[in-house]
Amino acid sequence: MTEYGRGPGSEPWHPEDPLYGDQGWGGQQSAHGQSQYGSQQQPYPHDPYAQQPQPQQPHDPYAQQHYQQQPGYGVPQDPYAQQPQQPQYDNGGWDTGQQTTAMPYDAQPADPYGGGQGGYGETHDYYGTPEAYPPPQPPGRREAAAPQQAPAENPDWDPEVQPEETHPFFTGADDRDGNDDEQDDDPRESRRGSRGGNERRGKGKKKSRSGFACLVVSLVLVGGLGGVSYFGYTYWKDKFGSAPDYAGSGSGSVEVEIPKGAFGSDIGNILKKQGVVKSVDAFVSAQSENPKGKSIQAGVYLLHEKMSAAEALKMMVDPKSQNLLVIPEGSRDVAIYGMVDKKLGLKKGTTKEIATSKRSELGLPGWAVNGKDVKDPLEGFLYPAAYPVTKETKPETLLKKMVSRANEEYDKLDLEGTAKKYKLDGPWQVLTVASLVQAEGLTHDDFRKMAEVAYNRLKPDNVATNRKLEFDSAFNYLKNQSKIKIGSNEIRTNPDPYNTYYHPGLPPGPISNPGDEALRATLNPTSDGWMFFISLDGKKTQFTKTAAEHEKLNDKFKEQHGLQ
Repeated sequence: MTEYGRGPGSEPWHPEDPLYGDQGWGGQQSAHGQSQYGSQQQPYPHDPYAQQPQPQQPHDPYAQQHYQQQPGYGVPQDPYAQQPQQPQYDNGGWDTGQQTTAMPYDAQPADPYGGGQGGYGETHDYYGTPEAYPPPQPPGRREAAAPQQAPAENPDWDPEVQPEETHPFFTGADDRDGNDDEQDDDPRESRRGSRGGNERRGKGKKKSRSGFACLVVSLVLVGGLGGVSYFGYTYWKDKFGSAPDYAGSGSGSVEVEIPKGAFGSDIGNILKKQGVVKSVDAFVSAQSENPKGKSIQAGVYLLHEKMSAAEALKMMVDPKSQNLLVIPEGSRDVAIYGMVDKKLGLKKGTTKEIATSKRSELGLPGWAVNGKDVKDPLEGFLYPAAYPVTKETKPETLLKKMVSRANEEYDKLDLEGTAKKYKLDGPWQVLTVASLVQAEGLTHDDFRKMAEVAYNRLKPDNVATNRKLEFDSAFNYLKNQSKIKIGSNEIRTNPDPYNTYYHPGLPPGPISNPGDEALRATLNPTSDGWMFFISLDGKKTQFTKTAAEHEKLNDKFKEQHGLQ
């Protein structure tokens, strides 16, 4: 026997043991003269079990090694009995640091003590010192190890070294610091083994750092949650909340000019800049809720400061709230000059003087005639519409806008083509016919019939009136009046070029500013053969085709009004 109480081939129980040797319990050395995996060792003569090999036992975790009975452990056991060795299991006892050596299934293991010295001589006990490793326990007295999951064979990582989380948020270090008992029960502590002592020595310093880190993480989370909540509320308010708006009808007075072609958002921006409404969205919302919201026209509006969007829209759809100069269809230039003076607060006649002195600067087209018999070259070019007016507006500014609007509308019409079709002398005479139609007609149907009457009377073969138009409106124009009762003697003896009862053909120029309906009717008259018309009451126009029919109606008219 050796100092360990076993035969040759044994080894210490731990890799750091000074006597650590070959393969430990997992692979014994063979006895003298015998192969490790060869035939059986010859038994000693006094061994009663030598001729009786033990049958192979089923999967006994403790049958893979044979231990010598130490004194004082109970029932004596023959250390030399030959028994088959079973496959060894890893991590069954103390770790030897070696890989498990697989045993053949049919080979009989050699007696690890066969080549040892006889007897039990006294030797030095290497397990008797405090620093020594504990001696192995017999299989019958080993304590059952806690059930653990067997690690995978040949792992590519060290199962003894577990990766540790260092951040206190994941390790929960603060919770363990506050409760020592819970820390002792932490399964991670049991896995660390004796290293836990070193960790506990630095507990105080780690606790302060962990608490501060936890506070920082908490503040970051709370701040992030607050930021998300704020932006979420702002987004919801912008998308689904009501837009900022003033309350009431406001105060003061503000002039707001809306350009042509402005949409709801454009109008809202203008109102917001002028301090009328609080937000564009509020105005757009009010416009969509009001059935008349889309009917806002270009112009200047008199509004109040800090109005609710609904009140501002209500004023804008009411024509009374607009600061506009409205030119009615069929108005004469002389009447328009008076309107401008009144609207701008100017001395009477101021606008007429400017129209005369600055006529060439107002933008008249090249086909406009400035003949000696033309009473006002601007007649027919001050287009009837609504024009915005502010306190700073000047007369020439308004006149330029009117002429510009007339040019724009006339360019949309085929005046040249109409002149050729009805043998007129260019667009100027077409505009003159339109001004007569506008002055005599009352409705759209009247306009088309009236245009046909004019073209029929201008024909060279007209023997009913001898190419005389005989329109009362032309005589009223030269007189600057609007009368229905005109005596036959007066109207047929006045030689003024604008008197169509006296002169055949058209007057020298337009007698009014026609609107869109009269212009289009002039370009598209009826073709029913109308030659005469008369209005008995000034509300309805009656048309006839023959002179006889007309004379009957004319006699009735004279009788009603007491005319000779």
